[in-house]
Amino acid sequence: MTKSVILIISTLFVISIYLVWTVEGQAAASGGASLTDLIDQANGKNADNGNLSQTIQDIFGTLITTAAPDINSNSGNSGTGGTGGTGGTSGTASCTCVPYYLCNNGSINTNGMGIIDIRSNDGPCETYIEVCCEKKDQTTDPITPAPPVIKEVGCGRRHEEGVGFRIKGQMENEAEFGEFPWMVAVLREETVAGNANVLNVYQCGGALIHPQVVVTAAHCVSGKNKVFKVRAGEWDTQHTQELLPHQDREVQTVITHPQYYAGALYNDVAVLHLKSPFEIAENVNVVCLPPQSTVLNSATCYATGWGKEEFGQKGKYQVILKKIDLPIVAHDKCEQQLRSTRLGKYFQLHQSFMCAGGVPGKDTCKGDGGSPLVCPIQGQQNRYYQMGIVAWGIGCGENNTPGVYVNLPMFRDWIDNQVKSFGLDTSSYQY
Repeated sequence: MTKSVILIISTLFVISIYLVWTVEGQAAASGGASLTDLIDQANGKNADNGNLSQTIQDIFGTLITTAAPDINSNSGNSGTGGTGGTGGTSGTASCTCVPYYLCNNGSINTNGMGIIDIRSNDGPCETYIEVCCEKKDQTTDPITPAPPVIKEVGCGRRHEEGVGFRIKGQMENEAEFGEFPWMVAVLREETVAGNANVLNVYQCGGALIHPQVVVTAAHCVSGKNKVFKVRAGEWDTQHTQELLPHQDREVQTVITHPQYYAGALYNDVAVLHLKSPFEIAENVNVVCLPPQSTVLNSATCYATGWGKEEFGQKGKYQVILKKIDLPIVAHDKCEQQLRSTRLGKYFQLHQSFMCAGGVPGKDTCKGDGGSPLVCPIQGQQNRYYQMGIVAWGIGCGENNTPGVYVNLPMFRDWIDNQVKSFGLDTSSYQY
């Protein structure tokens, strides 16, 4: 125990003895006091000439309290003509709720990196993206965040630190905002009987390889007489108040591989041609594609998606985009491991598949179909190409049971031909 701690304890002990002595002496002088009287005296109420309060002040000094200023008042250095913080939805008398990126050290400003706690539900603000912020310097001009400048050009740029902020309090495997800007959600339009509104229902994942082209799994879109839409820049599916908005584009053409076999999911790849291109932003960009001959037998890669975190009824779809680091499993080894499952000892892994995972608790799962598996490009920091597409698996996250993915490099030439048939350039996904 340090000397400072001992000194504090000793001081508090002396004060306690003095308080008891003071209360007992006053009670005796008054011919006996009630319990309420003693409690009031111990709290500085009705004490003779304020002796108790004066004693505490003599020991600790004068207590100074500073109330937070009222931002709606015109006093102080608040400027003239100001209004409440832009974007505030609620708050208190001393602050207003604004997006976190407008508040720096408790005072609203127009720039700066932020850190948000996505698990925090306390406080006066309605969403975790907002903070209750004191506005010291008010202006007549509305404060709006400037979109981040794209620092690096080219495909496959992963934002490991996120875009605009980092999250704390996240669950394991949750991606940062904008970390994988090529990740898209393929939506299908549904109508409900008696309701004129059109619902956008999540169909599967995909990857942006050109501002106007998406690669996904054929089993997600084949044989479905639906109107599809693609959403890029999505992160938290339950909130729209994010630093950068998501973008939606309608699908013009769906092309599945001509040798796609739905029974065993051979050649499970499809290309979506969009009616109009996405606008490239920090949270919306394209992924690279490897050459046709690329083979990886070992690497640590990432799969992303909003699918379930575990197999079965207990599994829940994810609200925030998840990322899973997975080791590549060589084709022969994967085939042997899958033979130990219910597939049986005669199972043969088709050449259009590759494998990753086999680590307990780490896997893609239901709802992740069509999502990309990306691997680091050697010699280039935080740059990735897409090696696979989530296809199928035996359960989710079981030991020594890898997930099965489309072997995307096998289809590079076919993808190039489809992109060219749209009258588009293939250089967007080259590195």
